[in-house]
Amino acid sequence: MTQIKKTDTPELLSLQPITGIKVGTACAQIRQAERDDLALFELPPQSTCVAVFTRNAFCAAPVTIAKQHLESIAPRFLLINSGNANAGIGEAGIRDALNCCEAVAQLADCAPNEVLPFSTGVIGTPLPVDKISAALPNAFAALDAQGWEKAAEAIMTTDTVPKGFSVQKSIQGQPITITGIVKGAGMIKPDMATLLAFIATDIAAPTSVLQACINQAVNQSFHRITIDGDTSTNDACVLIATGQGEVTIESTEHVAFAPFCQAVTDIFLQLAQAIVRDGEGATKFMTISVEQGTSERECLDVAHTIAHSPLVKTAFFASDANWGRILAAVGRAGVDNLDIQAVQIYLNELCIVQNGGVAESYTEEQGKAVMRKKEIMVRVLLGERGNHKTMVYTCDLSHDYVRINAEYRT
Repeated sequence: MTQIKKTDTPELLSLQPITGIKVGTACAQIRQAERDDLALFELPPQSTCVAVFTRNAFCAAPVTIAKQHLESIAPRFLLINSGNANAGIGEAGIRDALNCCEAVAQLADCAPNEVLPFSTGVIGTPLPVDKISAALPNAFAALDAQGWEKAAEAIMTTDTVPKGFSVQKSIQGQPITITGIVKGAGMIKPDMATLLAFIATDIAAPTSVLQACINQAVNQSFHRITIDGDTSTNDACVLIATGQGEVTIESTEHVAFAPFCQAVTDIFLQLAQAIVRDGEGATKFMTISVEQGTSERECLDVAHTIAHSPLVKTAFFASDANWGRILAAVGRAGVDNLDIQAVQIYLNELCIVQNGGVAESYTEEQGKAVMRKKEIMVRVLLGERGNHKTMVYTCDLSHDYVRINAEYRT
């Protein structure tokens, strides 16, 4: 499988350890032998953990097992493999996921349901359990508080760079640390979005607090990105609180909940945008801002219609100021009783549509100048229909996207 190197994608930032968590990686040679493809997280006994998963009806076996285990007991270990999705295999996939959990449990002297499995890669190929079991001792031997950056690399598939962020801030005069890693570059759509994301913090909080936080954070981040309109079978986003820091948040009414949740949301948004910036074959990062809607749903419908349009995305790749494609997408977004005379559309600060057609001040030269930029905002004003607004993040659609996905299994 051929990949491209994106020179304009930021390098992985230094990731801060989270007290109580150790991370180890190993090479199981699932699809390639040149890098680690297995990651293991060890969590402290007092930690709490929540997650959200794919809404795909053909959810992968590890998603099914992770949900069941998470409902039964607090996890002690997370096991992630890349290169194989363990999806579309039927009951054999369930057995393979459980066997991987059992292999971890035997080495760690814990119960199998204290292990959450996660997989990413090719759908429809049996999981090589023997290879994973053989590599697990190396992952255990590598467990270290500083292992986050290696894990960000180990969970990659078509990603060209590892993705992770950390933040250290003060809440009520006490320090907290939040660190997260994510993988994803294709098969991305806001239906949980296609990704594996693991975010941890050192605060103490019950699962009810973490669940409220992850719901808010995902809605403002991973539910706001799209690359190609596809949703995977394996999506999972995990939020962990180790309870080994100075801050305790006992309920959503706690004074520290709002600033903590905002900090988590900020990390989620950084991770989500990193996925789009590293989109398969992507050369441009676009923000679709829709304002003056009657509801958030209305704004999202318009934003998604623009962001999912192959014609819009290919125009951006070509730096072609074909603004009619954006206008057409707005018009077919299903907005009831849309007054096209009141709609305004902008490329960055350049007004391209006004009074039902091309803006009088618009010139083709101005449009081309904006379209040549690497980061572009498409701003749509729906005409004072309401006060709702939203943003969706997407990328262009290039020749390399087709090539990467055509060669995915070769």
